[in-house]
Amino acid sequence: MADIKISNLIKAYGAVQILKNINLDITSGEFVVFVGPSGCGKSTLLRTISGLENITSGELLIDGQVVNEVPPSKRGIAMVFQSYALYPHMSVYENIAFTLENAGIPRDQIRQKVEKVAEMLQLTPMLTRLPKNLSGGQRQRVAIGRAIVRDPKVFLFDEPLSNLDAALRVQMRFEISRLKKSLPNTTMIYVTHDQVEAMTMADRIVVLRSGIVEQVGTPLDLYNRPDNLFVAGFIGSPQMNFIKTEIVSATAKDVKVSVPGGGTVSVAAPGRKSGEKVTLGIRPEHLVHDPKGPIKASIFNLEQLGDSHLAYGRLADGSQVLMRGAGQTDAKPDDVIKLSADRTLFHLFDEAGLRISA
Repeated sequence: MADIKISNLIKAYGAVQILKNINLDITSGEFVVFVGPSGCGKSTLLRTISGLENITSGELLIDGQVVNEVPPSKRGIAMVFQSYALYPHMSVYENIAFTLENAGIPRDQIRQKVEKVAEMLQLTPMLTRLPKNLSGGQRQRVAIGRAIVRDPKVFLFDEPLSNLDAALRVQMRFEISRLKKSLPNTTMIYVTHDQVEAMTMADRIVVLRSGIVEQVGTPLDLYNRPDNLFVAGFIGSPQMNFIKTEIVSATAKDVKVSVPGGGTVSVAAPGRKSGEKVTLGIRPEHLVHDPKGPIKASIFNLEQLGDSHLAYGRLADGSQVLMRGAGQTDAKPDDVIKLSADRTLFHLFDEAGLRISA
C-alpha cells in the first residue's frame, strides 16, 4: 500500500520553473494518469516522484514519509520506460531476474518469482529468447515483468506504449489494465499523450499545462464538466467546438446566448447578466441534424469513416464547427445544415476561460 502526497512542489532549472507549486494526493491502489501537451511537465513530475529528478522545493511523501532526499532505489518504486531498456545480450528470464540477483536473493526464490511473473504476463514460452527475437509488445511486457518482480509499492509508466503500432497499443492497454486488477493494492502512475489510454485506463486523470495542474478528476468528470477552456479543448477527440458569443438574456437559473446566424441556445448558468461575453462549447458528437436547429452551418468538408462521419461547417461569422454523426451521410460540401443539441450538453465559459455553466 502506498499513498503519495505532493505538497507545493516546484522543480526549476536555474530561473526556469518546470513544475509550479504542484499539490496532488494519490490514494494507495489508484491508477492515475498524467496528461497534457508536450513540455507541460508530466514526465518531469513522474521523474521527481521516482527520484530521478531532484525537487527544488516542496515535499513529496510516500506512505507518510518525506522522500525528497531518499534515493530512487530506496523509495519502493519501479519505473517502466518508453524505450524498454532491456539488456540485449540477456534472455527474457535474465532480464526479469537481474535486479533480484543484484539484491542477493537466493536462486530458487528468484526462479519462483520470475516464473510467476512470466505466467502473469504470458511470457513463459519466451523465457529463453533474447530481446531481438521479440515483438515490440513482448519487449514491453518483459520491461513490465522486470518491474513487477521487485514487488514495488508504486509503478511509474513513462509513455510505455508510444513506440508501438495501433494494434499493439490496444493489446497492451488491455494487458496493463489486467495487470492493475491483479495488483489491486499497488499504486500506478502513468504518463501519456494518448487520450484513449487516459480515458480507458485511469481511475483519475491529472491534466497539466505549463507546469500547472489544471484539473484532476475521473475520466468522465473531465469529459462532462471541464473546469476551463483548456481542459475542455484538451479532453475529447475531436476536440470541443467553441463559439465566442454573448448572453442575450438571463434569468435566475438560465441564460440564452446568441449563435452566428441569428439563433440562440439556452444554457443552465445561474447568476449571469445580459451582455456578458462568453464562450459556448459543444462537443462534435453531441451535435445532431435538426431542421429547426439554431446553429446553421455551410459544409466545406466531409470525412466518411464508415461507422461514423465528420462534417466540417462554417458559421455565418466565418468561424468553424465540427459535427460527428453515427453511420454514413448523404450530405455534400456546400450543403447548408441546421444543428442542435440537448441543452444539458452545452458548456459555457467566461472571458477568463473558466466554466460558468451548471
